[in-house]
Amino acid sequence: MSTKGSFRNLKVWAKAHQLVLLIYEATQSFPGDELYGLTSQMRRAAVSVPANIAEGYKRKGQQDKTGFYNIAQASLEELRYFIILSQDLNYNMPKEAEKMSEEVSRMLEMYVTRIKENQVGEPDFEY
Repeated sequence: MSTKGSFRNLKVWAKAHQLVLLIYEATQSFPGDELYGLTSQMRRAAVSVPANIAEGYKRKGQQDKTGFYNIAQASLEELRYFIILSQDLNYNMPKEAEKMSEEVSRMLEMYVTRIKENQVGEPDFEY
């Protein structure tokens, strides 16, 4: 599958995808009674981030694109809370998850800013 002109070329998408994989790995060790609770909520929020980045990538127009990136940012904030909660509950949540979520947040903010500066379309570079 060619990735030319694909969301897969976005560094922010790649980092968000890495975060999803980390969350899935970490939540495998959560207590069984969290399967339909925190585990499910964390995974859903985590997956929403790169999924909305991917969908926004092909949208036309600045407002349409940034709307999906805003949803990704909101899901990321939700995930960041779940990371804090899981750490406070002494579940096996690596500190790397918090750091990675902060990095994705910064990258996504920068990406949206570049799109807004260019008015339409994708920035001149892949973020």
